[in-house]
Amino acid sequence: MKMLAPSLLSADFLNLGKDIDMVNRSEADWFHCDVMDGRFVPNISFGIPVVQAISQLAEKPLDVHLMIVEPEKYFEAFVKAGADIITFHYEASTHIHRAVQQLKALGVKAGVVLNPHTPVAVLEDIVGDLDLVLLMSVNPGFGGQQFIERTFGKIRRLKAMIEDQGLHTLIEVDGGVNLQNASALYEAGADILVAGNAVFKSDNPEETIRKMRSEK
Repeated sequence: MKMLAPSLLSADFLNLGKDIDMVNRSEADWFHCDVMDGRFVPNISFGIPVVQAISQLAEKPLDVHLMIVEPEKYFEAFVKAGADIITFHYEASTHIHRAVQQLKALGVKAGVVLNPHTPVAVLEDIVGDLDLVLLMSVNPGFGGQQFIERTFGKIRRLKAMIEDQGLHTLIEVDGGVNLQNASALYEAGADILVAGNAVFKSDNPEETIRKMRSEK
């Protein structure tokens, strides 16, 4: 599976509606919404009201990535705001299984995010309950960072774990994704690529999305 989720963190916030319309027209699959609280990560982005506003224009699923402490407290609010997929960080939650079941009960797809330093082995006993795993290929908190090359091996290890258990859990990769590494990421086993600056800072975002999604 080859999917692309443009990250609205890199969109033009003075013309957000225009960028949302562009993604709607494009071959992108999801909208990726990065929610940061200034505590779990050293940056603050946007929260529930902005996600709700995005959902009113978005014609594709909202993939809401919670980079926040105590994410479980906000699951229901983000679902009500329009989230279709919610991912939260392994490093930010003590009771992963309980949190995943909470998301399932709310009727959305549930995913766990791993920071670059966290090995995929920690998910061995929970991966079967997940719809997706999001691997950070940069340290979370800021857009425009350089891709961490060790991510390729991490994708392969996670893919092997998923296949060994006979599962269909999707692998999403976020951070430093561009036209130069998209093909290799899909080949390593990624199903969904999150791209921010590579899309929104390009001369032709729709064409960039098409090329990135069709990489072989």
